[in-house]
Amino acid sequence: MHNIKAIRANPEGFDAGLALRGLAPMSSSLLALDARRREKIAAADAALAERNAASREIGTVKGRGDGAEFEHLRTLVADKKAEIAALEEEAKELDAALTKMLADIPNLPHDDVPKGKDEADNAELKRWGTPPEFSFTPVEHFEIAGVKPGLDFETAANLSGARFVVMSGAVAHLHRALAQFMIDTHITGNGLTEVNTPVLVRDKIMYGTGQLPKFAGDSYQTANGWWLIPTSEVTLTNLIAGHIVEESSLPRRYTAHSLCFRSEAGSAGRDTAGMLRLHQFEKVEMVSVTRPEDSRAELDRMTGCAEGILEALGLPYRTVVLCTGDMGFGARRTHDIEVWLPGQNTYREISSCSVCGDFQARRMNARFRRVGQKKPEFVHTLNGSGLAVGRCLIAVLENGQQADGSVLLPRVLHRVLGGKTRITPEGTLA
Repeated sequence: MHNIKAIRANPEGFDAGLALRGLAPMSSSLLALDARRREKIAAADAALAERNAASREIGTVKGRGDGAEFEHLRTLVADKKAEIAALEEEAKELDAALTKMLADIPNLPHDDVPKGKDEADNAELKRWGTPPEFSFTPVEHFEIAGVKPGLDFETAANLSGARFVVMSGAVAHLHRALAQFMIDTHITGNGLTEVNTPVLVRDKIMYGTGQLPKFAGDSYQTANGWWLIPTSEVTLTNLIAGHIVEESSLPRRYTAHSLCFRSEAGSAGRDTAGMLRLHQFEKVEMVSVTRPEDSRAELDRMTGCAEGILEALGLPYRTVVLCTGDMGFGARRTHDIEVWLPGQNTYREISSCSVCGDFQARRMNARFRRVGQKKPEFVHTLNGSGLAVGRCLIAVLENGQQADGSVLLPRVLHRVLGGKTRITPEGTLA
């Protein structure tokens, strides 16, 4: 969420940042609402001062027997009490309206983000690996002979509806092995702390990371009001909600392997075949909490952690920085990592790493105190996929597919798979 004091100080800069997002100026309407709110607060303070002064006089007037003045002051105190209550209620309503407006406005981009309207204007930062060459026409993951026995979309549709899958046998084992490899790498190689969090959260937790109120339609809510998390970014980031931490404890780097749930409300008709876009999926998430001056460098570090997983698996990828018109709601800068999928003959997103500045911290009231300072400051937060497990599974299957319908598996997974090196054309690990 944005700081109204910063908008007061530099309304032109705020509107310029919105323009980069393709949005119309908003500072004038925000500041007008803010001015009305502050007027009501000032009027309530003035009325309170008058009431207090009258209250102090009542005793004196009563003592000298001035009945008329006593009644006048008593009436004044009662009137001012009602006036104060009315002004405070108006200020409260205006404050709620201002907070809602601020909560619905996306974050402003970093100065080093390329300007553009959509994904066509994203800039490539890096390309690693060479897409494999095949002596046959590669197919998508769900069409590989050795994979078909392990992916059951028909039964999943009977159980839950469209965009679900039942994995079994070698495919389920490989999926679990990938998640294990990712989480182990982040813990032992990247210095992240493993956390296991709930997948059901309250409104305020979804609000803290920006999923509410604007994107309620993209998530699932239970009948008793809990929300199913769209990613463990929600819970990991909110670990510090409402806290003031010491500077010496930063940076904090977390990782979690969790189920994720997304309604995909805005993706009707997209990627309906296979398991590229499901309502329920698994992801290994990374979250960092840093000092403001460290967050931009932390984004590069986090991106490197995600890229390292793909490199260890031998999967070709490219990394792009999203332009101003393509960034997510809470991000100041985002690096998307896209893995090569031979079945589609293209790169597809497998990780998105973003620095949010103090945007989420203000919503969560998450702060830190510098050594030797009394006044706390808002922390900066970052999040990134490390990686989406299902999409990584797709990439491993498609890049490792063979002409006979078998799949050769990355060497780094052999130990996790108990020495197994491939999926046979019949769908078993061997």
